[in-house]
Amino acid sequence: MKHKNLIILMTALLAALVPFLFWRATWFGRRLSDREIDQYLAGDKPLHIQHALSQVSERIIAGKMLPADSARWYPRIAALSRHSSPEIRSTDAWVMGQDNTSEEFHGALRRLLDDPDPLVRRNAALSLVRFGDPSARPELLRMLRPYSIRTPLPGKVNLRLAEQDAVNPGTLLARLDPGSGENIEIRSPLPGVVDKRLVGEGQNVDQGTTIMLLAPSSEQLWEALRALVLVGRAEDLPDVERIRASADAGSNDRIKQQADLTVRAIRGRL
Repeated sequence: MKHKNLIILMTALLAALVPFLFWRATWFGRRLSDREIDQYLAGDKPLHIQHALSQVSERIIAGKMLPADSARWYPRIAALSRHSSPEIRSTDAWVMGQDNTSEEFHGALRRLLDDPDPLVRRNAALSLVRFGDPSARPELLRMLRPYSIRTPLPGKVNLRLAEQDAVNPGTLLARLDPGSGENIEIRSPLPGVVDKRLVGEGQNVDQGTTIMLLAPSSEQLWEALRALVLVGRAEDLPDVERIRASADAGSNDRIKQQADLTVRAIRGRL
């Protein structure tokens, strides 16, 4: 009975695990016909592609309860994992996590763990957990740690934010003057909080210098901790326990409770 209850719990967790990085603020309410989905997925308009992806996702979820033929679009969805737009790849990674029986999706998601965009990698990792794939673990652990913001070129840095300022993807963090007459904008690739500024205002830096660290957002921490309930190992406990202690000190009960659950789940597998 205990084993049966564990299976039921894990199934419920898998069903509820939805990557936090999906564009939740974007609502594609108009229902598309099969023909429109075909056209949108084959087109070149990012919003159209995302609209079609969200509609296919709804059909995949509905198909778990009622008959639905969504598999016709699977080859195109898997192919979109190589799209030039990171926003498309991120949404695509989320959609592929909705059917954890598709080996086509499984293979595409594993490739996305090496994507240059951190949002894409993290959506792929969260989706891979639904396949029970432990290859997601390194990226999940990175979601618990500060993210380094580095300069793309040498130049003079002008920081735009103070420590503890909240950021979203696209938030302007700094401007870099490479001496060529045109400043380069350095924007946040992730949601989070400015943890530390590591250079002074107006300081000259080399290419690849870490100018600040971004602490993970609470939503990012929560999703990573939930995923590690299923795939975490003993060697992951120091990271999880660090988050638990930090949440306790900061009175973040939601994160502390999830960290407690994650610790118990990992230790229960030892």
